Amino acid sequence: MSGDERRVRYRKEHGVAHVTIDRPAVLNALDLRTHEELATVWDDFEADDELRVAVLTGAGERAFSVGQDLRERARLNAAGAAPTTFGSRGQPGWPRLTERFDLTKPVIARVDGYALGGGFELALACDIIVASDRSVFALPEVRLGLVPGAGGAFRLARQLPLKTAMGYLLTGRRMTAGDALRLGLVNDVVPADRLDACVGEWTADLVRAAPLAVRALKEAVMRSLDMPLHDAFAAPFAWERRRMHSEDAVEGPRAYTEKREPHWRGR
Repeated sequence: MSGDERRVRYRKEHGVAHVTIDRPAVLNALDLRTHEELATVWDDFEADDELRVAVLTGAGERAFSVGQDLRERARLNAAGAAPTTFGSRGQPGWPRLTERFDLTKPVIARVDGYALGGGFELALACDIIVASDRSVFALPEVRLGLVPGAGGAFRLARQLPLKTAMGYLLTGRRMTAGDALRLGLVNDVVPADRLDACVGEWTADLVRAAPLAVRALKEAVMRSLDMPLHDAFAAPFAWERRRMHSEDAVEGPRAYTEKREPHWRGR
């Protein structure tokens, strides 16, 4: 890949943002320029009210992403670059998807092949994961003298039983797509030739849902994860206030009683 070629492909179709990390020759490894391009994409996705859901994937049939471009990291180390730790503040592409805690729209990870290191961390930051049955997940940083600094250490311990998460984190062991499904880390596992159809079913359901209700639910769920239950009921949620007073909140019940599909306006 030349320095002039883009690392990320981005297209919009029928309310769906399709985001593809396009570095198949290096298994969609994430260099600094890729992070910069992805940041621009996520800014646009959040700002475009016509877009309802994003699908994030990697080009080719071998990998979703194998994470940090270690060749670039080695060059940066040799040049005296500052060491990195948890988070990406101050680095190109910040805030990255793994730190966009206020992203209000759902993101689906379409995983086919390896999702390792930062690639697995990207998938963990998505709301839904759909994987082919040949996919493999791991956080192997400990074997390289590194840590999963893009949230993997934190998210895996929240999304799995602690002992299970620690087993994977402290050894760098790999898990199959079947393992990930059994552990509840992914939503669907299908043969590779069914992957796009399965993702399409998820996006169709999300586009069919009321947009303000989707954003209200995502905000409420993600913000309340660490709240006591009684605090969650009393907490103010900005998107829920918008949904509650919206035309869509009236349109849904009206469409139901009139036995027709609702016409969402997103306001």
